[in-house]
Parts: sequence; C-alpha cells; structure tokens
Amino acid sequence: MRSPFVVCGATGNIGSRIAEVLLAAGEPVRVIGRERVRLGPLAAKGAEPWPGDIGETAFLEKAFAGARGAFILIPPRYDVPDFRDYQNRLGASLVTALAKARVPRIVALSSIGAHRTDGTGPILGLHDLESRLSALKDAEVVCLRPAYFMENLLWSIPLVRNQGINGSPIRPDVPLPMIATADIADVAALLFAEGIFHGHAVRYLLGPRDLTMSEATRILGESIGKPGLQYVQFSEEDARKAMAGAGMSASVLDAMLEMQRGFNAGIVRPTRERSGESTTPTTLERFSKSTFAHAYRAAA
Repeated sequence: MRSPFVVCGATGNIGSRIAEVLLAAGEPVRVIGRERVRLGPLAAKGAEPWPGDIGETAFLEKAFAGARGAFILIPPRYDVPDFRDYQNRLGASLVTALAKARVPRIVALSSIGAHRTDGTGPILGLHDLESRLSALKDAEVVCLRPAYFMENLLWSIPLVRNQGINGSPIRPDVPLPMIATADIADVAALLFAEGIFHGHAVRYLLGPRDLTMSEATRILGESIGKPGLQYVQFSEEDARKAMAGAGMSASVLDAMLEMQRGFNAGIVRPTRERSGESTTPTTLERFSKSTFAHAYRAAA
C-alpha cells in the first residue's frame, strides 16, 4: 500500500483542491481539518479524514506518520487576540510534528514578501514559518510564495452591493500580481504527483499579470453588469472601523493595515522577475466571470 499525502487545511480553497486533484489521480490522501463534517465531501471521494487542531503537536505527529509528503499552511483566524502568537504557535507545532514524523517532502504555503523581517503584517508569520522549515535538514521543502489572492476581492461584495463602489486602503495605482487560489493548489498537487523536489526551494506564483486596484475593480464591475465601477482608497481609520465590524480583533487589524501599507510602499513584492514558472493561467477576467459573479449573485 502506497504512503499517503497529507493535506492540512483541507476544507479551505487551496487544501480542498489539492486533495481533490491528488484523489482524482488515484493517490492516497489524508486530510486534516478542524471539523469532521466539513471533511465529509473529501472522505466520500476516498480521502482519510483526520479532524483535529494543527496547534496540537501530538495529533499532528500521528497525522503525518508514514506520509510521503505534506502540504502545510497557517489557516487564517481573524478573531485571535494575539495574531503573531497564533501564527508562531501553529508554525512551531507544524514543524515539530514534521520533524518527529520524518516527512520527506513538504510544500508550504507562504507569500510574496516573506523574505522581509518587518513591515508586512501577517506575512511576518510566514517569514517565521519559512525560517523554521529551513532547520529540517533531512526533508525536501518547497515554500510557495503566491501573490495577492483574487479570492480576497470577494470581501468587497457587500461594499459593491450596498455602496456601489469597491475600496480599501491600498492605493488605486499600485500594480499587484494577483493569483487564483486554484492555480496555487494545482502547482502544489503537481509537485507531489511528479515528486520533483531539490532540497529547500522558494517558488513564486504570480498569476498572469500585475493589476492595479482600479484595473481590477473595472474588471469586476464588467463581470456583474456594473461597467465603470469605481475604486476608492479608504483611510486607515475608516478601514479599521469596517474590519472591526466584520469581527476582526485589534491584533489582526493592526497586521492587515501594516500589510496594506507595505503594498503601498512597494515592499510586499516578489524578489524575482516574473518568469514562465511563476506565471499561472487563471486571469482576473475569467475569475470574475465565474467565481466573483456567482458569489455576487448569490449574495442578492
């Protein structure tokens, strides 16, 4: 019997797709998520469900036992009182369990900007995760550094519906690489399926092209029958009030606003030029016409 691949965060956009792609290829897959019921659809497709908390190292060590490879990430939590402590606690748990279970191949979800030690908000926790992973000398590791998620734009749907605009503290003229999470998952699944690892490596995933928020907003508007949809740069004070109203803790708010300042200052950027390897296929036009437009209609 072949050893399984283990997928953390298997109920999220990226983890669920990685599991589905590997299962469709006939690979054995063990899926980790906090709630058993949400792992049900993957279990129905043949995955082995492991409900539990990735902050519990003993649980993780058992889940990783005998694995051929593991996909890891630090799941987002917007209500934690100390976001940096949350990130570092989970990062330490993941890397300790990987070491004890002697997992030979690891794909970790990181981010553009993870090379920096300051000024990037939540990405600092991913910098720390990469640093911890570098200590795993007996494992082969790929740290994926994707661009700004297109799925982040879904948070704008209530604003577009209620006020007829899109907006955030990010400047309207800052070009950002944007990527669909499905493309991240496809790269991770392919790495496992092909088994092409070379020691410790960083791989950037940057979407098809860079877009400003003004350009992205125009594309979103066209997909939902609102041509000319405008983007407005909000003050940090207004953004803080809106995000607090959505349930974000003060610690998370501080981190998010710092990251947005990092986008504006041009420091949350890849350290390498775009290449064929870092360019992924899903355009924002395609994402908008399918995922964004569907979610927009569903919110009516």
